[in-house]
Amino acid sequence: MHFSPQTDACPLPFSPFKSCTVPRPIGWLSTVSAAGVANLAPYSQWQNLTFDPPMVLFAANQYPDGRRKDTVVNAEETGWFVWNMATWDLREAVNVTAMALPPEVDEFERAGVTKAACVDAPGPRVAESPCHFECRYLSTHRLKGSSPVGSVDVVYGEVVRIHVKDAVIRPDGKLDIARIQPIARMGYYDYAVVRETFEMRIPGAGGEALAGLEGRA
Repeated sequence: MHFSPQTDACPLPFSPFKSCTVPRPIGWLSTVSAAGVANLAPYSQWQNLTFDPPMVLFAANQYPDGRRKDTVVNAEETGWFVWNMATWDLREAVNVTAMALPPEVDEFERAGVTKAACVDAPGPRVAESPCHFECRYLSTHRLKGSSPVGSVDVVYGEVVRIHVKDAVIRPDGKLDIARIQPIARMGYYDYAVVRETFEMRIPGAGGEALAGLEGRA
């Protein structure tokens, strides 16, 4: 089976595009509006870009009526956004914050999660989440889609502060992923949870190569 998404009708009842690039990390992003209202929303189009300095991006599709997402507007107006790690224990709260709500609604309160102050960013972070990135807004790249909802804002940020709870750090200094149980998007209505990991080292790699992969100085 093959088809062109530009010219052909999808031969399947559900688009495979939604479930091929998986698992996708969740950008559970908190911001604050210029008026001081906290916002919290998940984005499955989220990724690290580079590490020196650490930079990230997220992509936010417009609403069908052409409105831009509150997260994008808030990041542009305040110059900040915060990534909160989405976990199995927080899955229901993550799902609640996916609701399309008016900008005057505080999703922290709607989802029943606690606000924790950031060090640099003006908005809050999710206290129950084990890891956070405070991100300084860099720029937005707008890409026009074939429909209003297909149009997207790609937002870039620099990670200027990283928070990790001591309880999820192993004795060897690495994150205890099995304890954290991060969740990820799988397309459709499906998600995955990471409870098991395995290690592979590039054959012949050593020294600086391994140090770079592990994030060692």
